[in-house]
Amino acid sequence: MEEKNQPEKKFSTGAISATVWKNVRTDKEGKAYETRTVSLQRRYTDKTGQWQSTNSLRLNDLPKAALVIEEAYRYLVLNGHDETKTQEVIA
Repeated sequence: MEEKNQPEKKFSTGAISATVWKNVRTDKEGKAYETRTVSLQRRYTDKTGQWQSTNSLRLNDLPKAALVIEEAYRYLVLNGHDETKTQEVIA
């Protein structure tokens, strides 16, 4: 049974969040390595009161999106996950 990928870290303010995901990839030689991606979303309730999420942002969401993206960037760089560096090979 395949495990569902869990978030590594989540930054949120109000309804806006940026989530850092750790991904394991395989290079051409078959060696596994890690990369990180960041997803951005806005949560809201629909007409029936059910929680939904979207990647579409409104004008007033943009300052909050900038804040959570900056925090995700800071987290990745300060923890050595800068994509310009060679990715660590998993043994």
